[in-house]
This record gives sequence, structure tokens and C-alpha cells, in this order.
Amino acid sequence: MAHTHESNTKRIWYVFGLLSVITIVEVFLGIIRPGFLVDNDFLGMHLLNWIFIILTLAKAYYIMWAFMHLEGEKANLRWSVVAPLVFLIAYLVLIVLIEGNYIYKVFLTSHYKWIF
Repeated sequence: MAHTHESNTKRIWYVFGLLSVITIVEVFLGIIRPGFLVDNDFLGMHLLNWIFIILTLAKAYYIMWAFMHLEGEKANLRWSVVAPLVFLIAYLVLIVLIEGNYIYKVFLTSHYKWIF
């Protein structure tokens, strides 16, 4: 039985296009900064930050899916690779945002001056 699969060139362009679209959306949102996404908060962060986090995790997942060839593996192996990385990336982003917000509030409300 002959195996049929799409060509590598077509696959590379598809991955390039998908990751490019996600990146363009991120850059567009970062430049435009829509008011309704910046003014509304969810769990202590602007909605725009949540969108950036979700899009970044989606790109990281798809990079692992495509370039680590996880789409052809069994579900258990896929999740054993993807789940810890997605969790650790989300945790790192959350900690950086929480700590950055704390430092901002300390400098905003204290007698210490901004030196950076």
C-alpha cells in the first residue's frame, strides 16, 4: 500500500504562514493597543496581556508539534513533552508579570526614585 503525504515544501510554507499570521496579530495588537483590551482586567492583568500569553503558548505548541514532529507520535508521548513545557512557560510568564507589577507599584508609591 502506497503512503500518501504532503510534500515537505508545502508543509514548511504552511507552518511559516501560520506562525507568521500569529506573529503579525501579536505585533498589530502591540502597536494598536485597543482600548477595550487595555482598560479591562481579568485576574489582575489586562486582557491584552492574556491574549499575548495565549498566542505565545499557541506558537510554542505549534513549533513543538511541527518541528519536533510530534504530530506523528502517540498521544501519551505528545502530552509528556508538551504539557510540562506549556505549564513552565505559562508559570514563567505569570511570575514575571506579577513581580513586574509589584516592583512598579513599589516605585510608584514609595519615596524611592526611578533609576532605570
